[in-house]
Amino acid sequence: MKSSDDLRREFLEYFEQRGHTIAKSSSLVPMHDPTLLFTNAGMVQFKRTFLGEEKRDYIRATSSQKCVRAGGKHNDLENVGHTGRHHTFFEMLGNFSFGDYFKPLAIELAWDLMTRVYGLPAEKLWVSVYEKDDEAHQLWSANTGIEEDRIVRLGKKDNFWSMGDTGPCGPCSEILIDQGEAMSCGRPECRVGCECDRYLELWNLVFMEFNRDESGTMTPLPKPSIDTGMGLERIAAVIQGVTNNYETDLFMPIIDEIEELSGRSLKESLKVDVSMKVVADHSRAAAFLIGDGVLPSNEGRGYVLRRILRRAVRYGRALGLTRPFLYQTAEKVSQVMKTAYPELSEANAYIKNIIRSEEERFLGTLDTGLRVLEDALGELRAKGVSEIPGNLIFKMYDTYGFPVDIIQDIVRDEGMPLDMTGFDSAMEQQRLRSRAHVISFPEGSAYNRLSAQGIKTDFVGYGFTNADSEVLMIVCEGNAVEQAREGDEIELVTARTPFYGEAGGQVGDRGRIYTQGFEMQVSDTVKDPNNIIIHKGNVFKGSISPGQTVTLTVDENTRLAICRNHTVTHILHAVLRQVLGDHVKQSGSLVAPDRLRFDFTHFSAIDEKNLQEIEKLVNDRIQQNCPIQIDEMDAKDAFKTGATALFEEKYGERVRVVAISDFSKELCGGTHTERTGDIGLFKIVSEGSVAAGVRRIEAVTGRDALLNVQEAFHTLRSLAVSLKTKPEELTGRVEKIMAHEKTLEKELAAIKAKARAEASDSSLNEIKVVNGVSVLAQEASVDTQAALRDMADLLKTKMKSGIVVLGSRTPKKVLLVAVVTKDHLERYHAGDIIGKVAAMVGGGGGGRSDMAQAGGSKPEKLPEALAAVYDIVGKH
Repeated sequence: MKSSDDLRREFLEYFEQRGHTIAKSSSLVPMHDPTLLFTNAGMVQFKRTFLGEEKRDYIRATSSQKCVRAGGKHNDLENVGHTGRHHTFFEMLGNFSFGDYFKPLAIELAWDLMTRVYGLPAEKLWVSVYEKDDEAHQLWSANTGIEEDRIVRLGKKDNFWSMGDTGPCGPCSEILIDQGEAMSCGRPECRVGCECDRYLELWNLVFMEFNRDESGTMTPLPKPSIDTGMGLERIAAVIQGVTNNYETDLFMPIIDEIEELSGRSLKESLKVDVSMKVVADHSRAAAFLIGDGVLPSNEGRGYVLRRILRRAVRYGRALGLTRPFLYQTAEKVSQVMKTAYPELSEANAYIKNIIRSEEERFLGTLDTGLRVLEDALGELRAKGVSEIPGNLIFKMYDTYGFPVDIIQDIVRDEGMPLDMTGFDSAMEQQRLRSRAHVISFPEGSAYNRLSAQGIKTDFVGYGFTNADSEVLMIVCEGNAVEQAREGDEIELVTARTPFYGEAGGQVGDRGRIYTQGFEMQVSDTVKDPNNIIIHKGNVFKGSISPGQTVTLTVDENTRLAICRNHTVTHILHAVLRQVLGDHVKQSGSLVAPDRLRFDFTHFSAIDEKNLQEIEKLVNDRIQQNCPIQIDEMDAKDAFKTGATALFEEKYGERVRVVAISDFSKELCGGTHTERTGDIGLFKIVSEGSVAAGVRRIEAVTGRDALLNVQEAFHTLRSLAVSLKTKPEELTGRVEKIMAHEKTLEKELAAIKAKARAEASDSSLNEIKVVNGVSVLAQEASVDTQAALRDMADLLKTKMKSGIVVLGSRTPKKVLLVAVVTKDHLERYHAGDIIGKVAAMVGGGGGGRSDMAQAGGSKPEKLPEALAAVYDIVGKH
């Protein structure tokens, strides 16, 4: 029986032998594409090639692409576990032609691979074609020998593909396999196109031959292309002879692990079966997403990952798994996929720690969330609200990670419906916020005209800070223009440039561009996805037009400062791994002229001792004045040298390897100093957390580091003078002052407590009896909600039976608290009472039946509101 690794390898080798370049799977995080949260198809990394916006060194490609469909237009999340073929994470095998071969060869290759290489029985294969695609119908019949009655014509919904509302599109053709009547839905009309599993779709061949404009008109493309996609999981299930994807060698080792952890068995019941499939699928998605740099958060891609993780934890509960377990099933994913994705195994410790941290965090919020939900439901009941508001559902979902069905289970017995319209509206706002976090160059931008011609800027800035070049394009307000004049804010592209375009965390260069009668101040330099370097700035003098030759000069002081900060990030990365461990990996950076920021994977704050050690070791490397060795080589050769690659970076066929002595070797396209000694001095400014499992160090180098040290020492000397001591004795002096202050605070607290006790004794004289209930409503001289609550509890204890409402005020706000003793809870609700009182002082609040608190914005109304308490109790 062929393994999934065999099937993947055979597919890629088959097409490589037929002139296709094997393209490595791109990241699950799409590069420069605001339309997608995740890579969801094999063609995503080739999208600009299909659109004619970039040219590659090859016209045929093949790949096995990591894909995620969860969130956005393509979302299989809710179906996972309930079918045998839906997944959040899957691999898509594909072959692509960029204006080379078209339908005849695409059909011939697909049929040959399926029947000869994979050995599928031709008599069980069916083909669907677009109802108007006579050419494809004829080709399948003539070139493969498939019987006419197994070629089915379907409509646009099933067999016509488009990249979007406009752009490349065309008919598609699918290869399906008849799995027999046992897999049928049993309906008389069951045939190709039915949603059941009898006629299973295996491979989709897209024939991109038209371009659709805004009016919907389709015109033939000058160079038609091919885009195909076949799910590895599906073809594995068919060839391995199992009835669903979860029984293949891609999933069974993970399910075996789940069975071991839970003591349950797959298929013992529908509930267990679904739960195991969900956990297995979500383990794969979580491992690969984290491996590609996505971290759990409340926005964007991290929001989707968090939902996947928490959904898995919830289904784990159905299996009796109440402690963290998902990190163990994710480790099994790394083992299963290590042949094709060795980087997953290398990041195993990091992935496990992120998942375990998120599991523990959710388990911690689970109980808290239940309490919050119960309190909110209590307020709704008290107000007579019969529907769960959408904003509450969203709060529980977004803040506490509660899926909607948990809330439905809790309120089911009470028959309270859920406002799903309000929830969907809040979710849509969240999605819009998520998309705002995706940064890109707009499709159809002025620069696409250059990239479509295969033009890329020749960057000469590694060796020079000055260069002469021809102006290729001038852009003003998003449009290409023929001339720019003094005062215009423009973007300018030249054929070659010494200016570094922002990339890999390094900011773009500044400087000036000039020629006779023209000067431009460059304030920033960026690089678009197709390696066109764009100079941004203002025309300081004269005018400029495309075709003119200009001189480009980089600000050398700024460049050198950037080089210092970039080289030191490489040293810092190596030192962090030395001090903290090999789990440390760079997860982001900013390299600017005045500072650097370095984000890395680590799971706790770095103590002062280790921070000092890190700072010392970095400076030791600087003082060794090691030379920086930079070599350019093929990417595959670079990886063999052991050079560190960053998971969020997209590397080309040729890469630069930056080595510092024997302690640092990284793939890097940035600019660097010639020797470590050029950095001068390194000083850490701060260390903190930026996300679960990710820490950040901010630092300065060179002159900025010296100024930082001088300012810190000046501050210490000033404090020493103020405290009448020496700088080296400041710590002891401050500790004595703080100890004395703590003693004074305790004494003051004791005095206040005594005063409150005395005040409470006198307050008991103000009790009034209303409807047989002792009631006390009074203003208190305290300035915090906690102190007000303590005083209310004290009075309740002394009263033993009754109702207490206290209020305090400052010039701008009111604090309120109400307590009800147990013997009166059947008649009175503290939340109801405080709500009515708060309304009179311009506020609101609520709480439990025995204690509730509130606030308000009208301090002048407090006496009147407290006086009304007795009427409120009396009218109940």
